Amino acid sequence: MFLKKFIDLIFYSNLWIAMCATAMCSQTQFILTGKLALNWLMGLVFFATLLVYALHRIIGISKVSEFRENERYAVIKKFKHHISFYALVAGFGCAICFWNVSYSIKLSLIIPGIISLGYVIPFLKGRKRLRDFNHIKIFLIAIVWSWVTVFLPALEIGQATNLPIGLMTLERALFIFSITLPFDIRDLKVDSHSEVQTIPAALGIEKTKTLGTISLTAASLTALINWFSFDYNLNILLGVSFSFLSTWLFIRQSDKIKHDYFFTGLIDGTMILQFLLIWSLSTFFSN
Repeated sequence: MFLKKFIDLIFYSNLWIAMCATAMCSQTQFILTGKLALNWLMGLVFFATLLVYALHRIIGISKVSEFRENERYAVIKKFKHHISFYALVAGFGCAICFWNVSYSIKLSLIIPGIISLGYVIPFLKGRKRLRDFNHIKIFLIAIVWSWVTVFLPALEIGQATNLPIGLMTLERALFIFSITLPFDIRDLKVDSHSEVQTIPAALGIEKTKTLGTISLTAASLTALINWFSFDYNLNILLGVSFSFLSTWLFIRQSDKIKHDYFFTGLIDGTMILQFLLIWSLSTFFSN
């Protein structure tokens, strides 16, 4: 019972997804510099992710009253006040880190920041969020996550305008796109109730899983190009490849496993897995 409560705390307080975002940023930093270092940008990404996802939980629970008995929503409802407190703390952390990052980082956060807030906060006619429009939410997620976890760390160290970074950004966007598809499969009933049409609703589950395979294949080819022509060494390529393989296996099971730990824990956790694979292979098998 204690273990379940601890896991629920990590997952539904949004600490896990914030750790995933930070891991992706750290991965980019490690690939480009060969080392890991805590800095204000890492703190900003952690606290901003914690804040945005906390707001998403708080606002989203009010829009799915028909599903509040679902285990995931029941946990979120039970700890709504806790999540609100985490959002407040994250807001303070976010403000402090934002104040200390460079001016170029601040400017580069304007567009993804607007998209992120528009994704979770109703502001359009009819009190709609960006995620409430048909088909677009998965593309918004891929764009924002790849921008924040690749372009911003590269910008911080002065490498944001070269071709390898463009390829890495595309690879990350394809990877994020692929791991978001299972969540759309999981949320088919909820999105249908909210009258939001997603890719699984339009294509069907099997074709959606095939699309995930295609996206991961394209990401693999992009990583291969970066290894063959530019910045990746063999350890990075192997780490990315093993990560994509495990992600593909999870995607193939995404309509068969219903427990939310599979999605929130394992599928989101592929981001941390990818970082750990690259870091460990590069650390223990370096030339």
